[in-house]
Amino acid sequence: MSQSTLTHLGPDNIAGDHIPTVPTHDYTTRSNNHLEIHKDHDHFDPEKRVSQLSRDDGTPSPPGEDEERRLSAVNSRTSSAVTTTTYPEGGLRAWSVVFGAWCGMIACFAQLNTIGTFQAYISRNQLRDFSESQIGWIFGVYVFLSFFCGVQIGPVFDKHGPRFLVLLGSCCTVASVLLLGICTQYWHFMLCWGVLGGLGTSLLFTPGIACIGHFFSKKRGAATGLAATGGSIGGIGFPIMLQALFPRVGFAWATRIMGFILLFLLIICNLLIRSRLPPVSGASSLPDFKIFRDAKFAWTTAGVFLVELGIFVPLSYITSYGITNGISEAYSYQLLAVLNAGSFFGRWVPGYVADYLGRFNTMILTVGLCIVSTFAFWLPAEKSVPLVTVFAVLFGFGSGSNISLTPVCVGQLCRTENYGRYYATSYTIVSFGTLVGIPIGGQIISASGGDYRNLIIFTGLCYVAGIICFIAARVIKVGWKVSAVY
Repeated sequence: MSQSTLTHLGPDNIAGDHIPTVPTHDYTTRSNNHLEIHKDHDHFDPEKRVSQLSRDDGTPSPPGEDEERRLSAVNSRTSSAVTTTTYPEGGLRAWSVVFGAWCGMIACFAQLNTIGTFQAYISRNQLRDFSESQIGWIFGVYVFLSFFCGVQIGPVFDKHGPRFLVLLGSCCTVASVLLLGICTQYWHFMLCWGVLGGLGTSLLFTPGIACIGHFFSKKRGAATGLAATGGSIGGIGFPIMLQALFPRVGFAWATRIMGFILLFLLIICNLLIRSRLPPVSGASSLPDFKIFRDAKFAWTTAGVFLVELGIFVPLSYITSYGITNGISEAYSYQLLAVLNAGSFFGRWVPGYVADYLGRFNTMILTVGLCIVSTFAFWLPAEKSVPLVTVFAVLFGFGSGSNISLTPVCVGQLCRTENYGRYYATSYTIVSFGTLVGIPIGGQIISASGGDYRNLIIFTGLCYVAGIICFIAARVIKVGWKVSAVY
């Protein structure tokens, strides 16, 4: 390898090691992202060095043996240097990906964060003859598919990048929202919202979040959280917009207007989002359940499962809760927007803090905030507008951070190139919690005669069990040391 090649690699890439000079006629070729060094034996006479070189036992080294050892060391060091993954941590290209993901998050979370609005509306109109639990299965299937489809989408992203996935997800999402206007039967909503919408969300969410990890490492929590605020923007704007449009233009045109807005945002998303790291050679398209042998990963997945089991209960039923408890219908619809306003800050601020305080540490604190807000404010609220409003703000902040920190916590347990498979494997399990969470909530309401107290207790207990799992994952890694950054 020539001296100029060593200069190009630089002292930082060589990690401060002294690299012995090799003959100037050696040359390098790139193969499989490694440097291979080839010797030109016609210009190297090892006999000249025999008298200077010896083995550890003092006997002379055979001609060429020592030089081959030195060349092997050079090759090993340079290969390691070349394959070390680096991250831009900023720049126009990196932040444009974040902005593209931000637009995509508005679109894919538009349906997720308006579940409460649509649940309250269709349960009193198109599907008024169906129980809360039956209607809950529509939204449960939607959330389930949003995460379960990551089983294939994560590894496919690892191998082929985001372009096709994001395009297909955009088509499914826009079609789902535009078709809602003509839905009148239960199976219409199940296919349109539950199946088509769920597929679209999964195709957008997984690549959108994973692409950010290709450009950021140290600032990954802040960048991911910033992109995730897009979901909160949609969660604030769309419920208020729909509340105003339903009585003015009707359900059909209200959903069409929402669909056209999503179409515009997803065009921007498709233009800007991209990956940077090379495809993973030989990556599997299936989840790898052997990963669960890692206790940290197993406890983390259990924690996410329990958090996701509880998180969609308030998102789905807070509007119905307000109407049932005598809060005005207008403000009951706005409660979802208030919750998402808290979520806006919850998705970004904790992500920024997590880069310094530790991702698991921050997750534990925000899950604890959800527990406090549920038991201290929502449980005793009943008809109290101030208490339920405080709950919506605090729970929105805490649950928003849960959504943005989950991918970062999973990513901390693996190499970046394997992130898609780890994330998909985790959410293969977690998705079943999202499937049953909303229907269980509806069944609890029905079994309680329309009272929401037991539903609130169920939500709080899910978070209590979740925080225990996250603490267990942290203790396995750093012990009980409170000051440890993890």
